[in-house]
Amino acid sequence: MTDTISTYQRLQNDLSDIIHDAPRGTKLPAEPELAKKLGVSRATLREAMRTFESQGLLRRRQGLGTFVHGPSQVIESGLEVLESIETQAEKIGLEVTMGDLAISHIKATPEQAEKLDVAPDTPLLQINRVILTDNAPVAYLIDILPEGILSPDILKNKFTGSVLDLLITNGEPPLALSETEISATHAPSKVAKALDVQRGDTLLLLNAILYDQEGAPVDLSHSYFLPGNFRLHIIRKIGGVNS
Repeated sequence: MTDTISTYQRLQNDLSDIIHDAPRGTKLPAEPELAKKLGVSRATLREAMRTFESQGLLRRRQGLGTFVHGPSQVIESGLEVLESIETQAEKIGLEVTMGDLAISHIKATPEQAEKLDVAPDTPLLQINRVILTDNAPVAYLIDILPEGILSPDILKNKFTGSVLDLLITNGEPPLALSETEISATHAPSKVAKALDVQRGDTLLLLNAILYDQEGAPVDLSHSYFLPGNFRLHIIRKIGGVNS
């Protein structure tokens, strides 16, 4: 057991040295070659590399190989206040841009209809886009809203990537709160392609419903984040303790 641990720790150290000595964008040798060079099995190498991928230091690109990606700035946010990626990035001086954008008109599925409190087949607006930092994808965002909440003119002239910021700027409807579920998920094929990662890679997923001040749902969102680029935290009170 001790030998196994020491071998793995040595591998982690060796990989860390390789990553930090290589310029961003450097392609690592193929797995068989790198495993042989480091004196470990491909399975052990793959497990160690996943650790660095989760930290945002390595990125696998489908059909191309594994590349040095970091170290990169981490967008850190408390979950007590809802803010867009753009707002969070601005606080640390990180430039954020919008990549591929797709706006489509769909009909509400039974699940979407229930969450948005509309009838099935109600016309909805779906906005899919990629968010970039340093010209590399870090998030894939999907927002689904009832038709009419955001006009085509506003989307065409004022949308830069954040539906939340657009709704706040527009002022209608006035927003109140967001109900959010947080989980780790395996990247679906479409999302993996957009984020330039392998299908099945672990991503951070936030599923949220945004409500207006009347308590009506106005936006259903699914936000996929590369975990190495985001750090989320929450301040919690201790139950049963008098303040």
